[in-house]
Amino acid sequence: MSTHSQFELLKQRRYLPFFLTQFFGAFNDNVFKNALIIMIAFQVAEQHINLLTNLAFGLFILPFFLFSAFAGQVADKYPKDVLIRRVKMGEIVIMLLASVGFYLNHVGLLIFVLFLMGSQSSLFGPVKYGYLPEKLNRNELMGGNGLVESSTFISILLGTILGGILIAMDSFVPISLAVVGFATLGYLSARQIPLTPAAEPGIKLDWRLWRATAANLRVVRKHRDIFLAVMGISWFWFFGSVFLAQMPNFTRLVLHGNEHVVTLLLTMFSVGIGIGSLLCEKLSNRRVEIGLVPLGALGLAIFGMDLSIAGMGMDLDIEGIVGLAEVLTFAGTYRINFDLLMIGVFGGLYIVPLYSMVQARAEKSWVSRMIAGNNIYNALFMVVAALMGMGVLVGLGWSIPQLFMLTIGLHIIVSLIIFKLMPDFIVRLIAWVVSTLIYRTRYQGLHNIPAEGGVILACNHISFMDPVIISARSPRPVRYVMHNRIYHLPILHWIFRLARCIPIASEKENPEVLAEAYRQIYERLAAGEVVVVFPEGQLTPDGHVGEFKHGIEKVLQKHPVPVVPMALHNLWGSMFSRYGKKWYQRLPRKLWSRIELIVGEPMIPEEVTAAELQRRVIALKNQGKADNSLLPEPPLNTDSNA
Repeated sequence: MSTHSQFELLKQRRYLPFFLTQFFGAFNDNVFKNALIIMIAFQVAEQHINLLTNLAFGLFILPFFLFSAFAGQVADKYPKDVLIRRVKMGEIVIMLLASVGFYLNHVGLLIFVLFLMGSQSSLFGPVKYGYLPEKLNRNELMGGNGLVESSTFISILLGTILGGILIAMDSFVPISLAVVGFATLGYLSARQIPLTPAAEPGIKLDWRLWRATAANLRVVRKHRDIFLAVMGISWFWFFGSVFLAQMPNFTRLVLHGNEHVVTLLLTMFSVGIGIGSLLCEKLSNRRVEIGLVPLGALGLAIFGMDLSIAGMGMDLDIEGIVGLAEVLTFAGTYRINFDLLMIGVFGGLYIVPLYSMVQARAEKSWVSRMIAGNNIYNALFMVVAALMGMGVLVGLGWSIPQLFMLTIGLHIIVSLIIFKLMPDFIVRLIAWVVSTLIYRTRYQGLHNIPAEGGVILACNHISFMDPVIISARSPRPVRYVMHNRIYHLPILHWIFRLARCIPIASEKENPEVLAEAYRQIYERLAAGEVVVVFPEGQLTPDGHVGEFKHGIEKVLQKHPVPVVPMALHNLWGSMFSRYGKKWYQRLPRKLWSRIELIVGEPMIPEEVTAAELQRRVIALKNQGKADNSLLPEPPLNTDSNA
């Protein structure tokens, strides 16, 4: 497994040229868009400003509805390095046309160019996010996506600023040279992107755009986990577009600030996104950690609400517009800036794992089409956000802080729905928090867990934290088989239900529960899920691996699937184990104790017996490197430590 920092990717040809290409593309988009918006604001009759501004927005978004599905097919059918170069060559031609528009001072032509830019972006999006999982290992996806997301928002900020500066000059030459020059830099970077074979060259392209779009959306909806991740991503763009679209008017009406204040607020948000996106790799320990998504959603709610409350409390007795220096003297200004910074940070923690999840869980031959479907939903959500903003502010006459508060309320509702429909987000958050705060865990052999299909993970059982440790780093969602009494414990029961655990009991205790447990196990395996069992049937009473029960053999007789042996090591003596008869004997001795999870090679169903599985688990556990002084001498022919 790679252990280098995400910044090491910037030294590698498989990543750096791609990174520069997408950076220059996003940067150039925003140089041109902001220059056009300022032209409309200052060179068009006042009665036409709102019409043309909304027309420009609509024409830039329209291609994402029209062409995204077709672009996804093309991105999976042809080599992505070739497609990126052709798209970037097209950008040069579009920017040459833009230069003509700037020379003629022709707003209509420039709006048409904006439509072409939107078309080019809709073609580039599926290639951009489809390229990453082809060139990066799974443990590099979070870092690679984090760099892309952070650079995207920084490029948006810098491009917006530069576009405003260049269009304010008297000559059309600076803005024309800039947009053509950055398009050229993007093309030159694209020429260095290494060969990327086509993911699915046999695809038959569907040229009927609306039918292709409908088919693409149906495919996304069929993959439940991916669809919910797409809904989360689209909601982020809804949330972000509400806040960012209103930032100029929020500055003018609430803070009475000028354009420099707007730039400061946008800078805080963009820098926050950059920080949050780059933190994802560190916090996730270089894995696709969807447990960060609820954390991000919580931060967005807290700081978004505080921004709304702070805005409502800004009752300034000021006439006219003031500069940045004076605005910074107002009570509450630093609070608003901090809120925007933290909204950005938690936004990065929210969005990067979702993109990585889509890339990691989609079939390799379908990644670009999944991203295309995501882009369609993103565009739809942003349009709805714009319509809601107009309806609330114009139709209802609400203030901008009230609009922000409404958005936060919707954010809480949407987040709860997504997390209820896919409880893995919450389960992984709990596992991430506990495993990060309590233990330092060494994982070995995680690649032995099959990437797809039904599979049983069989592990020794040392402590009540065992499921948390396994969930924290499993590359796939897992379902646990646990004793019926534990499953129904007060308070914890809702967590176990959320995690869709399977309660089980012995034939003597409750034959109905046992029969239902087997039924659910068969059902989960048939659905291609991962089921975790602890064949000892109980926590170890002495720290050593106990005798494995024969229930797993019964499962395999009816539903043969691979079985992956796993061993937990060095948890004996923790407060969550059976060590010591008195509770005070299990008090924590130190934080971040070193523990290990060692995963063996999959066993075919025909070779699995309880005895052989126990032997392999013991052999794995004996590979553990940490010594445990609390462990008694092992029984004969068993493991040496726990």
